Amino acid sequence: MRVAQRWLAATLAVAVMASGAPARQVAVEEQSIDALRAMLATGRISSVDLVRAYQARIARMDRNGPRLRAVIALNPDALAQAKALDAERKAGRVRGDLHGIPVLIKDNIETLDPVPTTAGSLALADNLTRRDAPVVARLRAAGAVILGKTNLSEWANIRSTRSMSGWSAVGGLVRNPYALDRTACGSSSGSGAAVAASFAAAAVGTETDGSIVCPSAMNGLVGMKPSIGLVSRTHVVPISHSQDTPGPMARSVRDVAVMLTAMAGADPADPATAAAVPRDFAAGLSAQALSGMRIAVRRPDMPRAVAARFDAALQVLRDAEAILVPVTEPKVDGIGEAELVVLLTELKADLNAYLASTPPAVTTRTLDQVIAFNAARPAAEMPFFEQELFVQATTTHGLDDPAYKAARAKSLAAARGAIDGMLREAHAHVLVEPSYGPAWPSDPVHGDQYNGPSASQWPAIAGYPHLTVPMGLVLGLPVGLSFVAARDGDAVVLKAGYAYEQRAQARERPGYASSVEAGAR
Repeated sequence: MRVAQRWLAATLAVAVMASGAPARQVAVEEQSIDALRAMLATGRISSVDLVRAYQARIARMDRNGPRLRAVIALNPDALAQAKALDAERKAGRVRGDLHGIPVLIKDNIETLDPVPTTAGSLALADNLTRRDAPVVARLRAAGAVILGKTNLSEWANIRSTRSMSGWSAVGGLVRNPYALDRTACGSSSGSGAAVAASFAAAAVGTETDGSIVCPSAMNGLVGMKPSIGLVSRTHVVPISHSQDTPGPMARSVRDVAVMLTAMAGADPADPATAAAVPRDFAAGLSAQALSGMRIAVRRPDMPRAVAARFDAALQVLRDAEAILVPVTEPKVDGIGEAELVVLLTELKADLNAYLASTPPAVTTRTLDQVIAFNAARPAAEMPFFEQELFVQATTTHGLDDPAYKAARAKSLAAARGAIDGMLREAHAHVLVEPSYGPAWPSDPVHGDQYNGPSASQWPAIAGYPHLTVPMGLVLGLPVGLSFVAARDGDAVVLKAGYAYEQRAQARERPGYASSVEAGAR
């Protein structure tokens, strides 16, 4: 069965299930994990009710209504998982805050459920591994229901320099719920649009450089790129072992902290996580956390409307008695070029290793074979942009190449030096700056047309934690405020972001306008 047919069959099955009157009608729009947990605890709703409500909402809005194309596949086992968790609750066993809560998983992360992990590519349409990535296994153990898989920029946006973020051959183009002609950003575009549209309270994305932070900021969400080594990358379709990490996306800082608590932990198959120690990231959140906190403020070039939102956010921090210290913009020459050498070299090595582990039904066992697969199907795989980065990656010389090692050393030192230097200058533990500007139009002819600002590159290369929190709308489009700390400062950015969020209350729900002109506010 072709991927599109498989998706359609799942959607029709959902429509049938949703048409049968559930035990209780549940309004899931804008509901937080905390709110759902409280309703589950009192018996007002069941996990089965939640799954059916989210399935009905997806059926109504994802390929109908605004046609967001945020969900690439639904899990046919979700109801069975929900029933089992309801039975556990009835028997007196509650695993924690996520018990019975449906979550969505980006479709470059494997689950043992009967849906393939495609990374958006037809080359992986039969990648049915029936194994959980450890990050999914941890969520499942915490009681989460795996509702389905989200669409993404194909191959996590590493195929082409001319890509259109949010598009994949399997799922089509994800649309931004705030203005449907605008990008949902990539590569975790489906996770961003799905959570903004309340297809689930939370989702898992992945980031190499910006792929959690950008779609979170541009879809009005909180998104967290954890420190590298806090969350396992095993059984995640890779780009770069130096920079890849899964991370949580939700509509509030607390929900992100609850998700991260479940997701984090050591994995023997991922040596980077050897020192990861489980902790409750939600326990220390306080609305008073900013009082007396020294915060470094980086002010990049930005449009006037974004600057106005940033200034308002800084005033919220001052009102919360934070001590704001402007810092000097460091000069970092050649970091982008060095990062690209690292990403392309690791892409070839890491992706070849991953593809070799896929089931026999997957016939593309190397990057070269993926390139040939795409070239043989240009209408399906390359209607808008090509694969020049894939081709460039094939010319790299492996992880022992001195040029690669030098590029990694240069980019890592530059990124850490820039962030550490600004934090030292301010005697601060947290750095703030605008996450990104507002979403640009999705353009299949010219590809992505974004010009900045962007806060993602330095923490992505450094392996440092990066949290984005909504700071309001610009002409109806969300923009985010970034909180960055040094390595293992994940709890610090969550505390600062939570205290800001509680005072600012800057997130607004999406309006599904056809365009900025139609829905500006």
